Amino acid sequence: MITRRQFLANTAKGLAGLALPAAAFEIIDPKKLFADKGGKPGLRWAFLVDTYKCVGCGLCVKACKIENEVPYDAKVSRTWVERYVITKDGKLHADSPMAARDGFTTSKIDLGDRGFEDIKAEDITKAFFVPKLCNQCEKPPCAQVCPVGATYQTEDGVVLVDRTWCIGCGYCIMACPYGVRFFHPVYHVAEKCTFCYHRIKKGLKTACVGACPFGARMIGNIKDPDDPVTKIIRTQRVGVLKSEYGTEPQVYYIGLDEEVR
Repeated sequence: MITRRQFLANTAKGLAGLALPAAAFEIIDPKKLFADKGGKPGLRWAFLVDTYKCVGCGLCVKACKIENEVPYDAKVSRTWVERYVITKDGKLHADSPMAARDGFTTSKIDLGDRGFEDIKAEDITKAFFVPKLCNQCEKPPCAQVCPVGATYQTEDGVVLVDRTWCIGCGYCIMACPYGVRFFHPVYHVAEKCTFCYHRIKKGLKTACVGACPFGARMIGNIKDPDDPVTKIIRTQRVGVLKSEYGTEPQVYYIGLDEEVR
């Protein structure tokens, strides 16, 4: 007997080869009918990262893995920290070993399968850390391409993934311009940061915000003019990643360097 997941997967593959309008997928989009619409009027979650405060300790990554059941030793992670090093010759070097789970314990740049690159301190002109996570886009391409409605957006702006509906087609992973999606190594479905939606709905901080000892991460309601996050976004110079894609990301950065992509 064919399972529901197999049926949906076969249906998605068949539809993928047809030039159908987006509206055609509504017939198999259960989240349009059953999505949790618990968002309150005037509530839109946004995230703020202060790169000046991030020291690359990796405590945020550890906390996220524990809170959201992502295997500790897995290379994938819902959030990660990138280290950027710019040398006097103008070259940019970047790495994020194990998503920076254990911080950065060496001055050598991790090149993955190519080993390590030793950079001398006297050759460095600039070095900094940049935390990354799902941007919870206002116009999420991942939700647009999901053929079965497993990826959907709540009224308060958070994009979620329903593991019971995901068929593992990978369309959302390919559609995300920020590279934040991955296949969960245990559940074998699409996975990503959800702003710890199960926590923030109860008035709690996200796991990463709570774990950061330097206040480099904040989350708030961008529709509330009195929210500390909103005040910073409106009064200070902040930036977003890859604005040219038109996804309207809701993760804002203080001190975002032009080299960061």
